[in-house]
Amino acid sequence: MSYTTADPGPPALRLASTGTLTYGLSVGEVLGVSTLNGARLIAGRAGLERVVQRLNVMEVPDILSWVKPNELLLTTGYPLRNTPQSLDNLVADLDERGLAALAIKLGRYLDVLPAEMIAQADRRGFPLILLPNDVGFDDILNQVLTDILNRQAAVLARTEEVHRALVQIVLCGGGLQEVVDEVATLLDVAVVVLDGEQRVLAGAGPDEHVQAMRAFDAGRHAACGRGGCGVIGAHGTGDHLVVPVMAGGFDHGRIVAFSPAGTLRGTDLGILERAATVAALVVTKQQAVAAVESKYRADFLRDILAGRAGGDDRVVAHCGGFGWDLDRPMMVVVAELDGRPRGAEPDGKGRAKAPDPDGRGRGAEERTAQERLAAAWTTAVRRHDRGAAVASFAHEVVAVVGADGDDPAEWAAGPVQAMMKEASSIFAEHLPVRRTFSTGVSRTVASPAALPEAYEQAVKAVRVGRQLNGAGARAHFDQLGVYRLLSLVSDPGELHAFVRETLGDLAADDEPELVDLRRTLQVLLETNLNVAETARRLHFHYNTLRYRIGKLERMLGAFTEDAHLRLNLTLALHVLRMRGI
Repeated sequence: MSYTTADPGPPALRLASTGTLTYGLSVGEVLGVSTLNGARLIAGRAGLERVVQRLNVMEVPDILSWVKPNELLLTTGYPLRNTPQSLDNLVADLDERGLAALAIKLGRYLDVLPAEMIAQADRRGFPLILLPNDVGFDDILNQVLTDILNRQAAVLARTEEVHRALVQIVLCGGGLQEVVDEVATLLDVAVVVLDGEQRVLAGAGPDEHVQAMRAFDAGRHAACGRGGCGVIGAHGTGDHLVVPVMAGGFDHGRIVAFSPAGTLRGTDLGILERAATVAALVVTKQQAVAAVESKYRADFLRDILAGRAGGDDRVVAHCGGFGWDLDRPMMVVVAELDGRPRGAEPDGKGRAKAPDPDGRGRGAEERTAQERLAAAWTTAVRRHDRGAAVASFAHEVVAVVGADGDDPAEWAAGPVQAMMKEASSIFAEHLPVRRTFSTGVSRTVASPAALPEAYEQAVKAVRVGRQLNGAGARAHFDQLGVYRLLSLVSDPGELHAFVRETLGDLAADDEPELVDLRRTLQVLLETNLNVAETARRLHFHYNTLRYRIGKLERMLGAFTEDAHLRLNLTLALHVLRMRGI
């Protein structure tokens, strides 16, 4: 039987509406106390595992207004002596309100219980207990409540002891692995901590049990409150328990305990809750440390790419502490998210600056996408090059990877392409909203001193590649051809002026007729002024195309006879294709 905080749960373990565990005695255990030695179960045997948390005495006919869930209701039948017809529905009414059982004395006010009442109790699994006449209600109340409190105190004491042990592990520098090892030892079961993507952060127990916990349906437990959830059998035991790892309002994953033999009990959930609290402390500490280290690494890599990190020897030595190997032939790879967020404006380099509507930086969706991109590239690069440097900047992810081998170009076509494909796969898998990114690769450089130039090459490869091939482009700087030369012009205004001077009215996009003429010019130049081929491509009549050529020459000059003019026109059209860079 599966349950969450929205479900009252099985008899031996229930969750309160707040999501916290509640403990008590089962009805069967209550019947075993000394004051009830003479008591007899007359109906509802299937409900012996119902939990008793409190007791109440029925003194008024409208008792339904006063009862609470998990109560053992005691009565002499006095309030019902004049209305025996209400006994038929009493069991149903009490059961619907979540009562654990009804214990009654007969002989003084009621001689017998109606047959329908007993049959209904059996159908519903609602225990009906016949009390001996010589036992007082105060004795029952005193002993049962004492046993319930003792049970709760013992569970809380054990839970607190476990909590102290787990906290001590953290204070002594232990991590998630030490926490799950301790919990697995205490409960004698397999325990695992999973992140939000069902990846194992730490696990203790046989490998097959750890893998089984990964296969648990995460969606089924998505509604688990702080009290957790699980599967409990008819005897109050079950095969697994799940508790969310929460910190600062963020869900960091799940901690799962698994027992194939079904030995987990409801009381173990309290221990797992404490373990989840400690795990949340460990996770947040690790994230804080990782964030500081990541920023420090990113700042140093930014200094390297800006040429202000010092000499090659200093850079190589410092990067060695990060596990980066920059004392070898290298390439710079830059990955940028495609698409501007709504309202974004280009920055000084033509890249989109994300909007800041609430004054807190980029929107949450854009930040998430950037974080996923960084994680995907980090994972992909690490798998192919352990000595590579990877860092996430504001608008891009930068990797400095090794370019070993006799033919760097051939190397780039292999491992670098493999990194790109793997990063794309990881990025798409873990991002709920489909996004793409473009990638640029620099030439091979031999020393850290040349990395700033290589970085600029990779950035230009990203920008030009996206303009030429659209979103998701992958471009190498050496493959850009004439666009590589055009991208080296540092002043975009100079390029725009060249386009206007060369193309004149054809440089604008606001008149469809001029745009159509520009398309005709482009195809003419691509076919080396082959009129027949151009007419075929554009689906024009031959005479129509001759007319258009005449019109273009009146606007631009005799380009059919002037090779230099044709070169200028071709370059201007290429610059237009690079618009936005």
